[in-house]
Amino acid sequence: MMKQKFNVEGMTCSACSVHVDKAVKKIDGVTYCNVNLLSNTMEVEYDENKVSNIDIEKAVKDAGYKAYVNILKQSKKKDTSLIKLIICFSLLLILMYITMGHMVGLHLPKFLSGTSNALRYASVQLILIIPILIIYNRFFVSGYKKLFKGAPNMDSLIALGATASIIYGIFAMIRMYQGLRVLDFVLVDEYRKNLYFESAGMILTLVSFGKYLESISKKKTTNAITKLIGLAPKTARVLINEEEVIIDAKDVKVDDIVIVKKGDLVPVDGVVIDGSASIEEANITGESMPVLKNKKDLVYSSTTCSAGYLKIKAVKVGEDTSISNIIKLVEEASNSKAPISKLVDKIAGIFVPVIISISVITLIVSYFILKDFELSFNFAISVLVIACPCALGLATPVAIMVGTGKGAENGLLIKNAEILEKAHLVKTVVLDKTGTITEGKPKVVDYIIIDKTVDVLAVAYTLEIMSEHPLASAICDFAKKKYSDIYECVEYCQIDGFGISGIIDNDEYYIGNDKIFKEYNIVDNEIIHKINMLSKDGKTVLVVIKNKEVIGLFAIKDQVKPTSYQAVKALMNIGIKVVMLTGDNIATANVIASEVGIENVIAGVFPIDKQTIIKEEMENCSGLVAMVGDGVNDALALTTADLGIAIGGGSDVALESSDIVLLRNDLLDVLNVINLSKRVLNTIKGNLFWAFFYNCIGILLATGLLYGIGIKLNPMIGSLAMSCSSVFVVCNALTINFFKVEKVDKELTNIKLDIKKVTLNVKGMMCEHCVKHVKDACEKVTGVSSATPSLDDNNVVIEYVGKINLELIIENITKAGYEVLK
Repeated sequence: MMKQKFNVEGMTCSACSVHVDKAVKKIDGVTYCNVNLLSNTMEVEYDENKVSNIDIEKAVKDAGYKAYVNILKQSKKKDTSLIKLIICFSLLLILMYITMGHMVGLHLPKFLSGTSNALRYASVQLILIIPILIIYNRFFVSGYKKLFKGAPNMDSLIALGATASIIYGIFAMIRMYQGLRVLDFVLVDEYRKNLYFESAGMILTLVSFGKYLESISKKKTTNAITKLIGLAPKTARVLINEEEVIIDAKDVKVDDIVIVKKGDLVPVDGVVIDGSASIEEANITGESMPVLKNKKDLVYSSTTCSAGYLKIKAVKVGEDTSISNIIKLVEEASNSKAPISKLVDKIAGIFVPVIISISVITLIVSYFILKDFELSFNFAISVLVIACPCALGLATPVAIMVGTGKGAENGLLIKNAEILEKAHLVKTVVLDKTGTITEGKPKVVDYIIIDKTVDVLAVAYTLEIMSEHPLASAICDFAKKKYSDIYECVEYCQIDGFGISGIIDNDEYYIGNDKIFKEYNIVDNEIIHKINMLSKDGKTVLVVIKNKEVIGLFAIKDQVKPTSYQAVKALMNIGIKVVMLTGDNIATANVIASEVGIENVIAGVFPIDKQTIIKEEMENCSGLVAMVGDGVNDALALTTADLGIAIGGGSDVALESSDIVLLRNDLLDVLNVINLSKRVLNTIKGNLFWAFFYNCIGILLATGLLYGIGIKLNPMIGSLAMSCSSVFVVCNALTINFFKVEKVDKELTNIKLDIKKVTLNVKGMMCEHCVKHVKDACEKVTGVSSATPSLDDNNVVIEYVGKINLELIIENITKAGYEVLK
């Protein structure tokens, strides 16, 4: 399948975009077509074995428009719309002086005054109107072309209204000539006052003025994309034969060594191989604070080096860089259609034929009732020029375009309009722990060697160096600092949900969590006690096993992000249920949950089981369920949830598996996405209300239904109102630019919650296994931060946040085979 973007010329309203869409979709082999009236573009997906670009361009041409692949062609045209407006308004000013000057006390020259000069008076008006008709001939060419093809659009309404005014004016001149021949000055004076030439000129000029204002407003809606494109670096400083050479950024290749100095834009996505620098990532993430980059750190294209020096190895170049992916995502989202927009398109498709029918009916019925052709004619023209399918068609796409652009400015990459429209319906947010709630940069904080005859660190390093897991990185970084050796390993195997195994010097080794104890039949009270004590502090414990004997322990801790507590609290304050879903053990999970205020914890879950839990949440949730993760270990869960949100994104997997990518790696942005969705939807509703309200009231006034109580709409006022309605809709959408993202509250960062304690006396605990059983029974209960059983006094000290179900804890302990005395 081929996906191609076309520029489309000749579209003036939503009815046009509907006609282009229908014409292309009729082609055999076209599987997808999306026409964007705002950007005058069209995206088509088709089978290149059946369809070519020429076939698509021909179909669009047959529909009365022009399509072409070259996206640069449009920008080369000089915009003369302002010059045309100045000329036409100047002519209109003279025309209005002639026709209406007497109303404000202005006197006409003698050769135009009086009934005897009526023909000269009319001829001057006709001469003044002809340049306006020529300048804006596109309304007639386009309007009648579409009308005769059976697909009338807004241009058709304008053309019919202006043509009717001109024809009636010429008819009036003929009648004046006849009156002058027979000296019927009453007849001459009657037609002299109702020539309607000025109406035609006013309709064309005011509509064009409205279109000009609309085009300015539309350009502002695409500012975000324009800014992003402008961020792409033009040149790069590349190291060739140990010399710095400046080349075009597009010529940089993967694995090239790029030099970045103070003030430079980073031209590629790459990894730092030497140097240190302060990098401003606002262009990518919206984050204003510079980030310190050192050896082995990743840097992204279009970020700025504010201080320092970096030598970078290019990993992604050209169209594969993060900034290119972001631009592509934002463009696709801007061009996509929300479900509500598709309904509006259907209405717009039949709007123009209905208006023409109403105009004809108005003319006939008004004349039948009033017996006044001029008045009936006035009503009919007013109906044609006041109706505005543009306001209806622009209501949704402009809001979507501004919304996706505003999101991109703040590091919120929203894939399509449907996602933006429905994000506000989220009622449950499921959070992964590592890299989502926590920093995702775990470090080894405790290292216990049990068998000193084995180089435990070297064994761990050997097994973990081939893994991409964050915990593996922590082990490797720790080993490098200790200058550890690496052994030769065979039969290397990653065991999902457990850890890694391999054969070193004919011995079987394993590193991972303690779930493997049951598999290996390991019973060691002292080891279990140490694991429990380390887990109590929120540390993740990895065990190193040789031939089914524990030889060492690594305790790893990951810091909670400064804004996680604030984000969780804010989400809960707006009625959203927050759930932590993690593969880590319940003790560690509860400690982290207590730090950020999460009451619902699901721990010890294998990656494949996360999908099942997400489905269960979706079944029990009254709204939508959003899954937030790093986009790698959570890919299946992200795609299963109603809304998949990858945090700290930019990775290919994150972009593919999620609906939204949060570039700033900040949980507050989950709240920002929901709030932005609400703002965009409210704007769409406001626009649609205005568009429907305007058309209903405007058409009601134009038909003359209220003429009996003295309310009559002039065609000139109608054309002005029609132009203003479109401008209003676009300007209303631009108010989304005032949307403010949730800021970091320093008082809410790194807050430790008040942890309460309760002590239970438990009978029957005899060994460390008993301690573990009682501990697990307690920590299963939501809200429990940790449980510490003691064999010395047979007490278990339970730490918790908020409220806990004490009866459920006692029930769990009893089921485990022990008795709670008090």
